[in-house]
Amino acid sequence: QVNLVESGGGSVQAGGSLKLSCAATGHIFSSCGMSWYRQAPGTERDFVSSIQWDGTTDYADSVKGRFSISQDTTKKVFLQMNSLKIDGTAEYICSANSWGIDGTCCLPNHWGQGTQVTVSA
Repeated sequence: QVNLVESGGGSVQAGGSLKLSCAATGHIFSSCGMSWYRQAPGTERDFVSSIQWDGTTDYADSVKGRFSISQDTTKKVFLQMNSLKIDGTAEYICSANSWGIDGTCCLPNHWGQGTQVTVSA
């Protein structure tokens, strides 16, 4: 079992920055990596970024060049969000992932509780 706890959300003006954290407890090494998703009211949950324990990273096209995902030695995962836009307003949720049949570490098997990010004009 894995427990995921996000932190670091808040309110920021467009163009500003926030850094989110996701701390994991339990058998995190049964997973291949972690991801960040976001969901705004009335929308589906969308992929933002992922990191595998071997260091491989991936980003949604909408955040490339602005967001950066990283991990520390305890497998705590961070999402540095720069140049935030209005459409970045959402609940940000981290996941612990399993390998997908497409060969990517993209299949969430545990979810955190989420942290709210609000970007104002």
